[in-house]
Amino acid sequence: MVKQTEIIRRPIITEKTTVMREEGLTLVFEVARHANKIDVKRAVERLLGSKVASVRTALAHGKVKRQGRFEGRRSDWKKAYVRLRAGEKLPEFLQGA
Repeated sequence: MVKQTEIIRRPIITEKTTVMREEGLTLVFEVARHANKIDVKRAVERLLGSKVASVRTALAHGKVKRQGRFEGRRSDWKKAYVRLRAGEKLPEFLQGA
């Protein structure tokens, strides 16, 4: 059994996600690469106590970065767009963000 805190790594807070959250109760999280939509839905409902309407996932490919003549690659990661049901309220830690 995988813990919910291992599935949901962190909330992604950018200008775009802030607008999405204010307009339509959509939260964006960085999630584990192996997590599927059902895992994400269960984890959000358990951790936040809010009912989830839908989940969309997307893979973000890591960038190639250079430092001088040395080149490296950041690892790929997955993000999830979680839409809460109508009438649900946002968690407190995301209210003023």
